[in-house]
Amino acid sequence: MTAHAQPMHLADLLADPLAQFRAWFAAAGEGGVRTPEAMALATATPWGVPSARMVLLKGADERGFSFFSNHLSRKGGELDENPRAALLFHWDELGRQIRIEGSVARLPAGESDAYYRSRPPGSRIGAIASPQSRPVVSRDWLESRVAEVAAAVGEGEPERPEHWGGYVLRPAAYQFWQHRSDRLHDCFRYLAVDASGGWSIERLGP
Repeated sequence: MTAHAQPMHLADLLADPLAQFRAWFAAAGEGGVRTPEAMALATATPWGVPSARMVLLKGADERGFSFFSNHLSRKGGELDENPRAALLFHWDELGRQIRIEGSVARLPAGESDAYYRSRPPGSRIGAIASPQSRPVVSRDWLESRVAEVAAAVGEGEPERPEHWGGYVLRPAAYQFWQHRSDRLHDCFRYLAVDASGGWSIERLGP
């Protein structure tokens, strides 16, 4: 039986979806997935127009799933106007997917500062210089803008711009999907049932 055909039963699942996520995330790292933290982030306008892009997971804890971005980007604007989003992890090597849906809030400034300082200098300067999701005249203009910011910073440490920082998605639902033969995949959904942190689990048709 290949990894892509391993059965998944309700009895195999942990009661806490975060613990289940962590177990699968660790297995992805051990199973040869090159970038297990890569995830698709889907947002939408208040009118329901969707958009999606790949971002990197930077934390998964009891608060939720955190990532960082330019607040003035398309996703930043959509999250300001419609603070709900969905995440998708796809680990083909294991035949697994995880979908997570919930509300989104900005991380505290101190956490954004700490992560910003941990980034390579070039990435910090790029976060200041790039008008993410907005038109630019040319690549030359962008590189000139980066050079201007680097010159202004000099030998000092770039400070996090106010328009850049972290978000945390607070899950209301998870789906764990395992590839099976003949497209009869196994899929289980966790739904938050109350404010105390309880979850229900149900099998979904593939």
